[in-house]
Amino acid sequence: MPIANNFLFPDEFRDEFFYELKVGYCEGCHMVQLVERVEPERLFHDHYAFYSSTSSRMARHFEAFADEVCQKYLRSPDPFVIEIGSNDGIMLKHFAHRGLRHLGIEPSKNVAQVALDQHLDVISEFFSVDLSAEIVRKRGKADAILGANVMCHIPNLHSVAEGIKQLLKPEGVLIFEDPYLGDIVEKTSYDQIYDEHVFYFSLHSISGFFEGHGMEVIDIVPQDVHGGSMRYVIARKNGGRISDRVKTQLAKERAIGLDRPETFDSLSRNIERSRDELIAVLRDLKTKGKRVVGYGATSKSTTVINYCGITPDLVQHISDTTPIKQGKYSPGGHIPIRPYESFCADYPDVALLFAWNHADEIMAKEKRFLESGGKWLTYIPKVEVIG
Repeated sequence: MPIANNFLFPDEFRDEFFYELKVGYCEGCHMVQLVERVEPERLFHDHYAFYSSTSSRMARHFEAFADEVCQKYLRSPDPFVIEIGSNDGIMLKHFAHRGLRHLGIEPSKNVAQVALDQHLDVISEFFSVDLSAEIVRKRGKADAILGANVMCHIPNLHSVAEGIKQLLKPEGVLIFEDPYLGDIVEKTSYDQIYDEHVFYFSLHSISGFFEGHGMEVIDIVPQDVHGGSMRYVIARKNGGRISDRVKTQLAKERAIGLDRPETFDSLSRNIERSRDELIAVLRDLKTKGKRVVGYGATSKSTTVINYCGITPDLVQHISDTTPIKQGKYSPGGHIPIRPYESFCADYPDVALLFAWNHADEIMAKEKRFLESGGKWLTYIPKVEVIG
């Protein structure tokens, strides 16, 4: 596989970096994770191609996330909130607007700059034990440490856990959400698997991991974003009442087999079936002379394009609203990325919905495309043509 977010120009094709995308399951701790990891510096840098604020739905989601944190977990007179992986400030700004002490830690300089331009307190570094100690010395300890779609990105998770533990006040909480393994298994959403996502968490794996660091899960809240996510609330051991939802979710995970290796053998077969069905539909559309374009040059699309062997003769180009991607080509498959306006100006016969996790928002926006006779091709949770 190529780097999922490494959209590139033709003169960069020759030197494109590839690695082996392989996933393992540990029967001891129930962690699911990449076997070969890409160096973080190749993934998060000064030309990172993902800005959270491009989605209005995610903007609403993170505003609600911030509201919940303020209402439930910030009880001290002068609370201090830290967000690891704060991106362009989409959530952090809601604490700043309340006049609360806050700090964003974002290693990708270009998206961190967007937050700095909004006068948010952000540093552009990778989170570590050493950085944690420095923050404690300069700013004190945090009431809440937050993360959204970031904990699963961090290879040195044990070091991060120790850094979080020393940075939190005794009564402080870690609250983070990431794509949920149960949804990946249920929906065969294999495009959640790519270089940035080192881990694919379940409650089983998260509980065991943090217990090893003297902490425990005290609450969980399923989320319907990013194709299915789980929000975890972590406190020091005996630091808070454990919600009944935790016990219930552990039972659900045992029922669907997230603690058994045969579940992942079955997932592997379902992934292969999905690949074969999608490529068959695309080849059939080509035979019928139908013009297909992709919708959303997502990180997820890189996995699908390269795993399925989708080429520019099957998908003419990919429409995307992110300026930094436009005029470039998709990683590995080298399908052209064009501005969103090109989609509206010349509708295709079929749009391959790579941004399927935003399907409701997109389809509400693109009613004219369907009215003009266009159709959507989706592959999660199953391959089908809609319209």
